Amino acid sequence: MPLPSNLYSIWRASPPGAGPLREDGPPPERLLQAIWQHQRVLRDTLTLADGRTVRVLHPGFLNREAGPDFRDAIVQFGSETPLRGDVEVDLATSGWRAHRHDVNPNFRAVVLHVVWDGSDTDGLPTLSLKSRLDAPLGELSEWFGGEDSWRGGGLAGKCYGPLHELPREQLDAILQQAALVRLQLKAAQLAARARQCGWEQALWEGLFTALGYKHNVWPMRCLAELAGASSDKLTVELWQARLTGWSGLLPAELPRSRGADAEYLRQLWDAWWRERERFGEVILPRAAWRMSGLRPANQPLRRLALAAHWLASGDLPARLDRWFTREVPEAQLPGSLLELLQPPGDDFWSWHWTLKSPRLKKPQPLLGDARLTDLSMNVFFPWLWARASARRNAQLRTAAQARFLAWPAGEDNSALRLARERLFAGSPPRGLFLRASAQQGLLQIVRDFCEHSNALCDECRFPELVRRVGA
Repeated sequence: MPLPSNLYSIWRASPPGAGPLREDGPPPERLLQAIWQHQRVLRDTLTLADGRTVRVLHPGFLNREAGPDFRDAIVQFGSETPLRGDVEVDLATSGWRAHRHDVNPNFRAVVLHVVWDGSDTDGLPTLSLKSRLDAPLGELSEWFGGEDSWRGGGLAGKCYGPLHELPREQLDAILQQAALVRLQLKAAQLAARARQCGWEQALWEGLFTALGYKHNVWPMRCLAELAGASSDKLTVELWQARLTGWSGLLPAELPRSRGADAEYLRQLWDAWWRERERFGEVILPRAAWRMSGLRPANQPLRRLALAAHWLASGDLPARLDRWFTREVPEAQLPGSLLELLQPPGDDFWSWHWTLKSPRLKKPQPLLGDARLTDLSMNVFFPWLWARASARRNAQLRTAAQARFLAWPAGEDNSALRLARERLFAGSPPRGLFLRASAQQGLLQIVRDFCEHSNALCDECRFPELVRRVGA
């Protein structure tokens, strides 16, 4: 029998122990941590309890061990030099002493105390988030679901049996419904930002964020905010110089050699030195970036070079709209969008992975298939769906949803592999994940159910829900 179209939404609506979240009360501390981690705040209006403005260059990395909640954050108070240190998140300012953080040596590097409500600084720079959220608490709670890490044990979960017995049509339907939930949640996040800065700026921030990967999300978003505030019409070369200068990654000295890298850097400096004084206060510190563990093609400067081509074109949102509203055969969707986004070539970056790498034997595109799929699933389709919803255009919303569901599968990763191990014992039915939407649905199931449990699936409701469908 066909599944009700909203079955998955019903399943996820009542996780174990969940109750209605009161808008007039404090959120769970775990939700407050998630809000800080993903910066679901009005970033342009943040002020400390003592009145100084706060600029978050990097919120830090969530710490699952003993010590502060976030490590290696970078924040700037007023016009002071950016600080690198830890961030502690509490519901109230009293938590600092109540939890004895003030005498714990593990907390000596804390540079910012983030709280839900309170004005007592207790000797620390203190930031209250109660009136600085970019969306109501209920909406944020819906978006985040659960933020617990899911550590799989290499064994199939309790849902493997019921999923294995489920007819293929119903299994496809569950993954599709979960994928659409994920699409709508991402769309809601972009819509919340669009309410503050407009649809085009929300798109730029989404694109830069996706180009930053997991380690460089926040410095890339900072650059998107700077680019969005600029009304200058620049060439590709000038945009590359400005983005590189803002990033703080422009080498202080030119190489002594006379190769292509020296020539390119000289071009950047020739343009940047004229603007450096103008933008001196917004240049990011190099410590904001994480460079280790990145593939050469994913280095931030190469991704910024791609973004410079988009910015210089001046009409990327309009071209995206035209692509969205014209008829494109399903098999040609990726190719047609890649044609729109792929620069014709870059004199330097088409031939080099990094500033110091030797010239490649043949040119490499600035945008590949894997990154195109990531941008489509996480930015383009959610943005198009959100705008269509805001305009109450059901036809365009259906079109965005149809292209989202038709997109071919993206590159595999560790999160997907672990999810398949838990839900399908590593061997899902053949052809189940030929679409990127099925991958998205799998990740949403993990988020909604697996992250609420542990490796032993204790108290997880998903196996029993699946079993009822197959009964």
